[in-house]
Amino acid sequence: MNFFAHDTAIIDQNCEIGAGTKIWHFSHIMTGCYIGESCNIGQNVVISPEVKLGRNVKIQNNVSVYTGVICEDDVFLGPSMVFTNVINPRSHVNRKNEYAETIVRKGASIGANATVVCGNEIGEYALIGAGAVITKEVKPYALVVGNPAHQIGWVSENGHKLHFDNSGKAICPETGQEYLLQQELVKRIK
Repeated sequence: MNFFAHDTAIIDQNCEIGAGTKIWHFSHIMTGCYIGESCNIGQNVVISPEVKLGRNVKIQNNVSVYTGVICEDDVFLGPSMVFTNVINPRSHVNRKNEYAETIVRKGASIGANATVVCGNEIGEYALIGAGAVITKEVKPYALVVGNPAHQIGWVSENGHKLHFDNSGKAICPETGQEYLLQQELVKRIK
């Protein structure tokens, strides 16, 4: 094994787990999962069948990542955040063939106790505030909070709020990276 799994972790057959990944206490990795290199899977985490996690994904304690969820590289999932995978669940109706895909793009962070309703995409480097409820697509670099979640600004790749000048440019105070806001979309320009 080129990854670490605590003695209490359960890893089902047919999983691919990348080098340097750590899986902590009482977590369950179900069959057919792909987990990239250098991930950290906290305590009491369930990764459902066929889930795909990119490289360097950090999942805090008490998170269930359900079938249909894809997390790209460098995603952060805060403590006790929630994914769903069926839009209209009913105990007496089997909807396993109706799982909706949810994609969390590279570098995005989802805060503690947030909920992501299935079928939505979280854009690159977006920052979802603690307790937010995501009911629609989130743009790249967007800062969203509340229930239902609404956008209150933009953030840099390092998670700092961006302040745009009259020409639509902003600079990350930590890295000096430059960003451009055009037609309600942000992109990094340097």
